[in-house]
Amino acid sequence: MGIHYDYKSTKGTKLMEKQAKREKKLAEKKAKREAKAGVKKVEESEKALDVSKPITLDFLTNPEKNEK
Repeated sequence: MGIHYDYKSTKGTKLMEKQAKREKKLAEKKAKREAKAGVKKVEESEKALDVSKPITLDFLTNPEKNEK
């Protein structure tokens, strides 16, 4: 009978610890994913085309050329 009494009295505490552990793990995953996406966003913004300029044949054939 002592085992069952102990289980019921500590069940709430164990569930809260388990939920806190799960939330911590999810927060770490989210932070890692955002850090990875943040690096990608910076790279994409550098490669983005200027929408005010028309796309020319020269740009398509030689994209490394810096047009001013």
